[in-house]
Amino acid sequence: MRLLCLLLLAAAMPAADIYYLLWFDTEDYVEPTSDDAALRIAQDLEKMGVRATFKIVGEKARVLEKRGRTDVIRALSQHDIGYHAENHSIPPPPAMYMKHLGMIEGAQEFERREGQGVRDIERIFGVTPSCYGQPGSSWGPQSTIGLRRLGIPAYMDEASQVGFENQPFWYGGILHVFRLGMFNMRADINDEAKLGEATAKFDAAVAGLNKRGGGVIHTYYHPTEFVATEFWDGVNFPRGRYTAPADYKPPRLRTRESSEKTYRILLRFVEHIKRTPGVRIITARQLTQIFEPAIVPVDREAAQRQLRQSIDAMGPHSAADLLIATLGLPPQYADGPTQRKESTYSAAQIVRGLFERGRRDAIGYIERFHRLPSHVWFGSEFLSLADFTATLAHDDGASIQVEVKKGTLAFERHIATDARRSFDWAIHPETFEAPELLELGRLQAWTLKPAKLK
Repeated sequence: MRLLCLLLLAAAMPAADIYYLLWFDTEDYVEPTSDDAALRIAQDLEKMGVRATFKIVGEKARVLEKRGRTDVIRALSQHDIGYHAENHSIPPPPAMYMKHLGMIEGAQEFERREGQGVRDIERIFGVTPSCYGQPGSSWGPQSTIGLRRLGIPAYMDEASQVGFENQPFWYGGILHVFRLGMFNMRADINDEAKLGEATAKFDAAVAGLNKRGGGVIHTYYHPTEFVATEFWDGVNFPRGRYTAPADYKPPRLRTRESSEKTYRILLRFVEHIKRTPGVRIITARQLTQIFEPAIVPVDREAAQRQLRQSIDAMGPHSAADLLIATLGLPPQYADGPTQRKESTYSAAQIVRGLFERGRRDAIGYIERFHRLPSHVWFGSEFLSLADFTATLAHDDGASIQVEVKKGTLAFERHIATDARRSFDWAIHPETFEAPELLELGRLQAWTLKPAKLK
């Protein structure tokens, strides 16, 4: 009887919310048959009742327009439209042009270089892109500010630079579906015999997310993969080489039989996903509907307790959220600091009046610039943001002297450390590395926190 009751209870419990994103980096503006591939995929999926997200390169959109491919534009418009950089691989790509710039300059440069592509997507497809994803591994944290200015609310891609437990997260004020790890998967479109392996992997991911209480799985392809055996940009821009448009070379193409096989495998894989109970296929544009807002109220005392233990995210709150609450400010978003500073304050304590002056100064900085200060002044010396946060968290608010504490930034573990491998891409120069971008990424990890399903 007891076993029967338990089984009935389990059957009555609602299934976990599991969402699936299928997206296509629509980028090849060299090979015309890639236009037909995008058309075929969009139409086949529409017939299945499945909406995907097509992240489109600005130059690809313009080329579709120049070629008179209104059929492709119309078919893609039945799905969701994202953005995949202005020209993708013509050097310098984003990581290269942002590498030597700080957060503010880099954001301005991203907006300057990428803004035209966004505007052309809006003009040609009639919508603001729902999301952005970098070309290859050409990532930089400055893009988050630029994306906010361009009105793009989400970042959807797969790379190693930043992540949070293989699920979506908030970072830089943008909702990220990024570094999903085991929940990022593809069926091998070159080998039909491996389809069973791919569907089994998907089923295992669904089972894993059911145990977690829900989550997101995603899959990505490129339309050019369905008609070509090599990437168009690898042919024309290998390791940072520039090729003029007049000299573009087409990639090697598949046979008709090979191409038909790739479409068949894709559709069989998607059919399996569509039939899986409890899985909802969504687009990037629907992401904001399934997650809680980025800023939710946090209890001040709970925030202070967490910061005393560790400067880290707590539940749906970032370290920046916790600091803002501990300062007594209302819930609000603030970017991370623009640089790292080491404390110069040499005494073990700060007199109450001076400490309060510094605290008010930090509040004023956040309210004026909507970002965290890199350091907080106390007279002619200062505490780093980490040390100030730890000191503030331990302050009882009454003592005549405030004891200075050393702060450790636990959230930095979520940022990659290998400056070469993190940016390894066939289009970057062979020796390219960007430790500067990873350092800026660590500074912006003050804003990092998991995205919570509604």
